[in-house]
Amino acid sequence: MTAEANEKHTHDHLRTEVAARDRTPATVTAPAADDPPRAGIVVIQDARGITPYLLSVCDELADAGYLAIAPHLYHRDGIAEVDPTDGWAGAIPQMGTLTGDGIHADVDDCLAHLSDVGLDPSQTAVIGFCMGGTVALATASRRPLAAAVSFYGGSVSTSAWPGVPPLLDIAPALMGPWLGLYGEEDALIPLTDINELRVAAARSGQPTELVSYPGAGHAFHSHDRPAVHRPEAAVDAWRRTIDFLDQRVRPA
Repeated sequence: MTAEANEKHTHDHLRTEVAARDRTPATVTAPAADDPPRAGIVVIQDARGITPYLLSVCDELADAGYLAIAPHLYHRDGIAEVDPTDGWAGAIPQMGTLTGDGIHADVDDCLAHLSDVGLDPSQTAVIGFCMGGTVALATASRRPLAAAVSFYGGSVSTSAWPGVPPLLDIAPALMGPWLGLYGEEDALIPLTDINELRVAAARSGQPTELVSYPGAGHAFHSHDRPAVHRPEAAVDAWRRTIDFLDQRVRPA
């Protein structure tokens, strides 16, 4: 891997901080050194940044045999994560500092990093949470990847950032398989938007599925937020995610 620094072991995984394409700070989590990864996944943060929760997702992907790379989308402001004491109050304005050009550049650098280590598009996928779910679908509409997974990606009928159209506008342009995982009680994403997104994604002609969970709201997968975490939905959504990746991403 290029530009590696601060290398350390986490459980049986190797976690490394890199500068993807010598530009974009990113955290790479890989299976054990004697266990070559089956494929590569770009993991897109929620609005809080590179949190312990997001790193736990990368660990789960490494457990499943994947090399995970998470770009630090807030690096232009000199941070990886918003102040944890501010929580979502600090995350929302920070999310608003992003632009489509910056997001696409960072994600593309991470995809290039995966290519640099020998993983081609058929061995590459993207997964994201909250705003990262939006980015995952947006990436899959402009890059031909093996798979994309969006956990409760918002901005379905309105645009969150300049240069990133509403998901309803770009879902018909998906260039590969896509899985959406949403809560039917999401206060930020109306159920009508969820249902319309299911139809819009199907228009792409790609294999797509949108699963919605009754009784679950936004961030239902976030085990670090007990007030919104819904264990049953989270477990089912993660099982579907790994099954989807295993079926769609060609092993290295």
